Amino acid sequence: MIETNQTNSRDCAKGKVIVATTAPINIFDPDVLVNPYEAYRQLRDGPALHHVPEMNVHVATRYDIVREIIRDTEVFSSEYTVFFEQLRAVGIASATPEVRAELERLEQQIIPPVPTMLTLDEPGHTRYRSLVSALFTVKETRKSEAAVNQVVEETIASLGDAGAIEFMEAYAAPIPLRVIGQRLGIPEEDVAMFNRGATAAASGLRLTPLTGDQMIERAQTAVDLQNLLVRLIEERRSHPTEDMISILANSRLEDENRLLNHGEILSILGQFLVAGHETTTSAFGWAMLLLCRNPEIEKNIASDPKMLATFIEESLRLEAPVQGLPRLVTRDTAVEDYKLKAGDIVFLRYGSANRDDRKFEDADQCDLQRKKAGAHFAFGAGVHACIGAPLSRQELQLGWTALLRHGKNFRLAPGKPEPQAEMSFILRNLPELHVEFDLR
Repeated sequence: MIETNQTNSRDCAKGKVIVATTAPINIFDPDVLVNPYEAYRQLRDGPALHHVPEMNVHVATRYDIVREIIRDTEVFSSEYTVFFEQLRAVGIASATPEVRAELERLEQQIIPPVPTMLTLDEPGHTRYRSLVSALFTVKETRKSEAAVNQVVEETIASLGDAGAIEFMEAYAAPIPLRVIGQRLGIPEEDVAMFNRGATAAASGLRLTPLTGDQMIERAQTAVDLQNLLVRLIEERRSHPTEDMISILANSRLEDENRLLNHGEILSILGQFLVAGHETTTSAFGWAMLLLCRNPEIEKNIASDPKMLATFIEESLRLEAPVQGLPRLVTRDTAVEDYKLKAGDIVFLRYGSANRDDRKFEDADQCDLQRKKAGAHFAFGAGVHACIGAPLSRQELQLGWTALLRHGKNFRLAPGKPEPQAEMSFILRNLPELHVEFDLR
């Protein structure tokens, strides 16, 4: 029995690692956001949905209910921008009048966001998604394997002979950031600015308290990133290459006979900034923590390398980087016997559905022999399933293959802060993870 902020017991005789968790009950209590799984379990044993009056949302935690709502796109809409407006209001609630004034000044420089993929229903969603979907097919991703592997190998080389690293900064973050930067077509001289902007974009979905200066700095970074992307859009319209910015800059909406405007392109690129690096970075981190807490996993993968792919899927299932997303109810309806009204917000908790014993036997276990291990919601599902899932899986597979070739006996570094998730309604990430290992 390993004693940490989660209670872990292990039974690896057949490649299984039992992970039992405890947590408080209130679903959006700060402590529960950090460690939600016991609360999820209790909610799954209750009604189809659970009302959270503090946020006035209805939470779906069971696998079958989450799947049903995802599939019913007519009643449960993805046009829920009102939720993000509420989230932003929470983020600046503590700001002084002076800070608010500066934030408003900076916001006036931002091109108004346009619903495109994530927050748009059919047919508009597919109209935009189809412009870039060819870049992220399994076939296309295989073509880019050499480029991704080069990023991985260069990141491994940067570790040198160090046997102790802060894993998130040294390995988990650089690989996805460089890969998505290359896909978008960010010039080398602009990479540092792009990385700051991408990181700031993801931080906007967290509940970590910020000082007034930090709020202003993040807002200024958003303006700077926008200016960079607009400059690149205009450059690629005149001198296109084969990157995503070039494709979007020169794509036409045939039904309107026009090029995409800046707001549309920035909206699409903004979604890739978060989805293209934050989720994969988090996936690396949670998988490393699972490995450190359960060394039998490393031994099992060493004896059967085919288990690596299942380990990646199981870590995604157990610690979904995106814990959930909202849906807007379009008309009065009911889920089982739970009544909803038009205008209600339903919050799908992917992180709970992924641990539902009704779908996954021994759902709190990391089972390296699990069949259909990829049947989780870590990348969403349905028409809004993550377009970059094949690329993310490729980065994780190549990244872990190289890492396990580079080192062994991965373990948490003593005397360092206990790994803990940041607070967020949507994301689940580790801000830092200190590990030690032996070089091979």
